[in-house]
Amino acid sequence: MPNQTVKEPKPDWIRIKLTTGDNYQEIKSMMRSKTLHTVCEEARCPNIYECWANRTATFMILGDICTRACRFCAVNTGRPTELDLQEPERVAEAAENMGLQHCVVTSVARDDLSDGGAMIFAETVKAVRNRLPLCSVEVLIPDFMGNWDALKVVMDAKPDILNHNIETVERMSNRVRAKAKYDRSLELLKRAKEMQPNIPTKSSIMLGVGEEWDEILQAMDDLRAVNCDIMTIGQYLQPSPKHLNVVKYYHPDEFAKLKEEGMKRGFSHVESGPLVRSSYHAHEQVKSAASQK
Repeated sequence: MPNQTVKEPKPDWIRIKLTTGDNYQEIKSMMRSKTLHTVCEEARCPNIYECWANRTATFMILGDICTRACRFCAVNTGRPTELDLQEPERVAEAAENMGLQHCVVTSVARDDLSDGGAMIFAETVKAVRNRLPLCSVEVLIPDFMGNWDALKVVMDAKPDILNHNIETVERMSNRVRAKAKYDRSLELLKRAKEMQPNIPTKSSIMLGVGEEWDEILQAMDDLRAVNCDIMTIGQYLQPSPKHLNVVKYYHPDEFAKLKEEGMKRGFSHVESGPLVRSSYHAHEQVKSAASQK
């Protein structure tokens, strides 16, 4: 089925505030000096200026080359060469220098590794906690190709939030994602909750790739069926001409309605808006989840 393209320009509410003050420049310099990657840069996140100005960033571990080629994602794909066992300590040092209260750690997909990088995730959680005992740590993990032993390695490190994104509705999943499966993502969230019932789980979808309204609501129901606690919903923005086209720009009122629908379904927190991404306002989400315990 050919992918439709939105002909009109981006609407007024898709506006990115450019803030490149001292904090932004300081964080950029720090990441380069410690040879660290951030998903903020690699995925061309629209909130990078706001978040970096507020001294928050999402660290991307395990290199900057992904073994998958999802049709929505701007991260480079290919054959990874990087596996740095010292990376967890460098992330922790950067988090300490930034004085973070909430640290988000994600990665490229590393299907070339037997554990998908689970050990490095776990070691990063431990390293941040050693330097910043009061800092909460959120991990945004890939599906590890259904390797539940790898998932257990991460869960045993006891992150404060376990995040894994379903990315889109079930019907669109195979078109949007590479190798990842909708049912496997739900199974991961289910097993994570079974392994560590007190750790909040979180997932995200992006809108505008061809989904229908009732399919969005069904995705909410599917997440709640596996006891997912937090949901984020944002607008898909095409990162380059080779990526999926935008089929629809959702209005802020529609995002507000979806937040209402999510809260009615029992999520502890729903972040929903055109520029919302998985880690946007993550520090507020962990507080909401904790208040529900």
